[in-house]
Amino acid sequence: MAQLLDSESSILVIRPCELGCLLMTEVAQQAVFWTDDSSVCEHIGHGEDIAAHFHDYGQLRYAASGALVTTTKAGTWVAPASRITWVPPFHVHSSRSHGETDARVLPVPAELSEELPSEPSIFVASALLREAFMAMSSEQEPAASERGGLLLAVIRAELIRAPQEPLRLPEPSDPRLKAVTDLLHADPAISATLAELGHRTGSSERTLSRLFGSELSMSFHQWRTLLRVQRALLELCEGTSVTETAIRLGWANPGSFISAFTDLVGQTPGRYRSTAGTARR
Repeated sequence: MAQLLDSESSILVIRPCELGCLLMTEVAQQAVFWTDDSSVCEHIGHGEDIAAHFHDYGQLRYAASGALVTTTKAGTWVAPASRITWVPPFHVHSSRSHGETDARVLPVPAELSEELPSEPSIFVASALLREAFMAMSSEQEPAASERGGLLLAVIRAELIRAPQEPLRLPEPSDPRLKAVTDLLHADPAISATLAELGHRTGSSERTLSRLFGSELSMSFHQWRTLLRVQRALLELCEGTSVTETAIRLGWANPGSFISAFTDLVGQTPGRYRSTAGTARR
């Protein structure tokens, strides 16, 4: 994913006309201020990156198909078709698509932004929330119109009552720890111990263990489990079986995967897979 910079970094002001437009190579590593606040309905290919940027309005992001992975300085969020991502104003974020993604992005007026969390969040999307969101984004209904106001009121009411998904994966800033987490991002199924990963990256197990606790407030095992569960969300929403997902992501057996997934997500992977399939239809 693109390297994130905070809002004090060098800034360019551009007016992108579509979400899927790639930024110029020379500004790809800068946090760009986007001023275009129109709704977006855009098909994005698998693995495409949206470089780090921010805006002065809130943004709701939904994948009608595929999934959107959103990364900020605070962490990484995964949102398949049954989830909606909230990005508050001025939060620098980058994105990556997973699968052929039908991305819908809706700017959020300031008055509604104030009622939503001050940090990026993932909301479980009800059928009513999804339909109202799709209607407003697909038809680019102006929020100031009578119909737009009604749709926005439905979205607001559903978001306020929607449960939040607590699957934020914290990301490190220390280069020694980032070298290890980069290896895990590249291959979540890797079975190497922290000592082995430290040997590969030039840091001691003791140092890395201390950094996981002090910087990410969790152990190496907890972080890797959370990473694997996030990736499992993507596998399951594509229809991959529970057993195959467990094998692909490095669990010793499906039972241990089901237990870890249920503890973090609040439902079994089989139930989540069924719900994600309904959202795609």
